[in-house]
Order: sequence, then structure tokens, then C-alpha cells
Amino acid sequence: MSKILTKRHLLLLLFLLLVGCASETGLVLRGSERSQASSQKLNRLFEEYFEEHLRLSPIFATSIGDHRYDDRVGIGISEEHREKERNVYKSYLGKLAELNRDALEGHDRLSYDLFKYRLTLNLEGLQFNQHLLPIRQLFNTPVEFPLLGSGRGIHPFRTVKDYDNFLERVKDFQLWVDTAIANMRRGVEAGIAQPKVVMERTLPQLEAMIVSDLKQSILFQPILRMPPTFDETEKARLTQAYAQAIEEQVIPTYRKLHSFIRDEYLPRCRDSVGMYDLPGGSEWYAHLVKAHTTTNSTPEEILQLGLAEVERITGEINKLKGNSGFEGSLGQFASFLAKNTPAYRTKEDLIKAYEGLRTRVAPLLPRLFGRLPKAPYEIRPIEEFRERSSPPQYRSASPDGTRPAIFYVNAAGVSRGPVRRSESLFLHEAMPGHHLQISLQREQADLPRFRRFGSYTAFSEGWALYAENLGQELGLYTDPHQNFLRLNSERFRAVRLVVDVGLHHKGWTREQALKYMRENTLAGDPGAMLEIDRYIAWPGQALAYKIGQLKISAMRAKAEKVLGLRFDISVFHDELLKDGAMPLDLLEAKMNAWLTSQQP
Repeated sequence: MSKILTKRHLLLLLFLLLVGCASETGLVLRGSERSQASSQKLNRLFEEYFEEHLRLSPIFATSIGDHRYDDRVGIGISEEHREKERNVYKSYLGKLAELNRDALEGHDRLSYDLFKYRLTLNLEGLQFNQHLLPIRQLFNTPVEFPLLGSGRGIHPFRTVKDYDNFLERVKDFQLWVDTAIANMRRGVEAGIAQPKVVMERTLPQLEAMIVSDLKQSILFQPILRMPPTFDETEKARLTQAYAQAIEEQVIPTYRKLHSFIRDEYLPRCRDSVGMYDLPGGSEWYAHLVKAHTTTNSTPEEILQLGLAEVERITGEINKLKGNSGFEGSLGQFASFLAKNTPAYRTKEDLIKAYEGLRTRVAPLLPRLFGRLPKAPYEIRPIEEFRERSSPPQYRSASPDGTRPAIFYVNAAGVSRGPVRRSESLFLHEAMPGHHLQISLQREQADLPRFRRFGSYTAFSEGWALYAENLGQELGLYTDPHQNFLRLNSERFRAVRLVVDVGLHHKGWTREQALKYMRENTLAGDPGAMLEIDRYIAWPGQALAYKIGQLKISAMRAKAEKVLGLRFDISVFHDELLKDGAMPLDLLEAKMNAWLTSQQP
């Protein structure tokens, strides 16, 4: 009898266990289904938002290979446009709040956090009156528009429709300029005007667009390079249409803007140069600091960090000089090193030198990276009309492969004397700096598009500055002069922390900032003035480089310490870059989670 009871009990126990397992499995399945449903809803939200973003930002859409809005410029500085943006950000923050973040897993949870961060930051920015300062000497519509329509920019000129689309963009550009003039008038009345030096830098760029020979206009170049597949009737029509547009729309628009700035706006611009002198300027600058650094660091904290970094790096430079046995000043040391470094007297030779560096670096990159981008890039000199006011820069490739990325070299100096190639500049702008990071991100087709094509200055510029120091691991900087340039380049970015905060928070004059830069970077005129005027025109942006680099370097140092002999530099780099750009605190949290997963 006891044996029978035992068997019955065992059978009952087995039955209960099976039922329990089935119930638990059902719970897991239902939990997974809920997570999947939340994921699908979240990603639909991302796509809906991004479609609205593209409609509001037609030039951005063109830049990523979406050509549905190629006939528009977009009047992003108008009150109507700003109100649409505000409504979009509020609407999607509300929709996001309806989703349960805890029901999301892994990448979806990260995307949720990034989306909320982006919308909140954008909404905060709209409380400030940046639209009343619509024009400066770099990265704004009147300076970028000629590049857009040059035939070598982001607007395509492959079909007749492409050509007609740009003619429509010319009309939109006229409206943009009229809006900008109205905004600047409003700004002056509200006490919000650009510093005089910013507009003095801008005037020559606008004047360069006012040509007497239409064929010399940069916007006529697509006509000179029309595809041979166009029939003669279309060629004749487009030639006449472009000549008429340039003569009757483009040149008069630039002439009107130039005259307005020279005769009406410039006399009423500020003699001061810092944000502190604008209504609400301190709060405005604090927002720009947050936006560009993606941290909550105060301007004062950043200033102290900059001073400490300048001192540290100067010590490294002095150590380099001491080890060489040279007994003169740092300036004399730089001149001494430069004598043995090749110099170039034409733009063509300088570009060839950078091409040679590309050839040298490319086969070495697999030492440090498991993944490399597919997108190609070109190396070009900055166009003459903007080379006096624009620093070296990078423009990303189109995702569809129809337009390569561009590393722009500022070769203006060759007219004054020989110019030397910079290994650190190449590593920063091209490989493994901006081109590698941005191209890898854009090639991640599985990322939500707001992440795939999104950017955070501290991440991208921090990575590019970090990439400069990878040159030692790639076998570069064997020339003492190039190693000196590397250190001076890093010190230059530390100086930016000091002068940007000095100008916009501490009330420094332009002359005070120039003096500090000359004393701590060996930069002479006009280079130092070009840089200082850039920080005046673009407050906060210059802070991102060193802030981002220090954070990335700290993450690497932590990983090396924790993993020891198991640390693999290519695995670290691939993990850092694979999810695209993000704010530094979210990047640090992601890398800490990865580091935990790597431990036995």
C-alpha cells in the first residue's frame, strides 16, 4: 500500500511540475510577446518622427540620399518653422511617455533613452533666439548654398529633374535670405546682434558670389558639366534657365544681403564678442555648453579643466624638447624641427602629400579595428571663396554610394609660403577619425534612422581627437616634427576650453583670447585670428573635442586595467563605435555594461 501511494505521489508531483513548467513557459512567451510589441511600436514611432524631420529639413534629407525634397531649402529660421519643430518635439515626447520603458530590452531601451535625450535637448534649444543670428562666416545657408549647387556638393546633377530641382531651390534661397534680413532687423531691436568681427568675416564670402561673368559663378558649373545623355533641347533650356536664375535671382540676392549687412547691419553690430553680452546670454551659453559637450559640466569647471590640460600637455612638449637636447624656446624648437620636414608650394602638391599618407595608413588600420567602412573619400582643397574663413573639415558620403566623403584641406597658406602636411590632421578628419566613425555609423542599416544619421559633437569630435593619438600605434609620428605637431594639436584643443569659456562666460575681449592662444599654441596670425573668430561665431562647439577625447581615453584606460591581458584594442574600438554617436553619459553606461560582460 505504501509503495502504491509513493508511486501516486510521484506521478502527481511530476504532473504538477510539468504544469508549472508549461505555465512558466507561457509567462515567458507572453513577456517576450509584450517586449516585441513594445519594440515594434517604439520603432514605428522612430520612423514617423524621422519622416517629419526630413520634411522639415530638406537639405539634410538630400545629404543622406533621400531626394524627395530636393526642390526645397527649408526656411528653418522662420517663426512658422520653429513652431512646427516645437510641436513635433512635444508631440513625440508625449507619445514616448505612453510607452513602458521597462518592457523594452537591450538596443530598444538604449534607443528609447537616446530619442528622449534628443527631443528634450532640441526643445530646450528653441527657447533661445538663434534664428535672430542667422548668418556667420561658416556653416550657414548663404555660405553653404554655393557648395550645394556647385555640382560637387550634396545636390545631385545626374538627371534633368535634378537640374530643375535646384532651380526651385534658388527660389527658396531667396525667401531664406529675405527671412534672414527680417530676423536680423528684429534682432537688432531686441539687442541680439552678431559681433562686428563675425560679419566682417562674412562679407568677402558673400561678395565672391557677385560675379560679372556668369560662367565664373560656382552655380554655373553644373551647366558646364552637363551629362552627355541630355538631348540638345534640354541642354539649351537648362543653360538659359541657369544663366537667367544666376543673373536675375542669385546675384541680386547676394548683392541685397551684402548691401544690407555692410550698410545697415554691421554698423549696429556689437563691439563685444561674447554670449554674456546678449539678453539671457549666460543661460543661452550654458545650453550650448550642454548641447555640444553632452555633459552637465559648468563653464567654470571646463575652464579649470582646460587650464590643467594646457599645463599637462605643455609639460609633454617640454619633455620632447628636453630629450632632443635643444636648448632654445619652444617656438625656436618648432622652427628647428620644421626645417627637416617636407614642405609644399602648390595646392596640388599638398593634396598629393595627403594622398600619400592615405596610402600609408590604410593597410595598418586592421591592427586597431575589426570593422572598416566601405564608403570612399576624396581629399580636396577648400574652395577659394571660403578658404580665408573656413578650417579644414570633413563632409560625409551619401549612404547610397553616389557621393564620396570629402576631407577638405585648407591650402590657402601656399600663396604665402611653403605648407607642411600634418599627420594628426589627416588622422582627425579622415582615417581613423571622422571618416571611419561617421561612415561606420551610416552603414549600420539596422539602427533606427534617427540614430544612424544622428550626431553629437562631443562624441564625433572627441573620437576624432582621440584618433589623432592612435597615430603612434599605427607607426606614424616617427618624424619628431610630426610628433611635436601632434602634441601641439592636442594642446590647441585644451586651449579652446579656456578661450571659449573666456570669451563667452568670463567676458574676455578678442585680444585677450588671441594673446592666450598665441602664448600657448605657437599659432601666429592669421591662423590664430581665424580660430578665435570661429569660437566667437560658434559658441560652445570648440569645447566638445577635449571633453569627448578625455572621456573616451578614460574608458579605454579602465578597460585596459580591468581586462589586463584579455584587452583587445580592436574589440574595444568596435564596441565603442558600433551603436553610433551618443551623449557621453549614455556611452559610458553602455561601455561599462560591455566591460562587465567581458569579465569571466
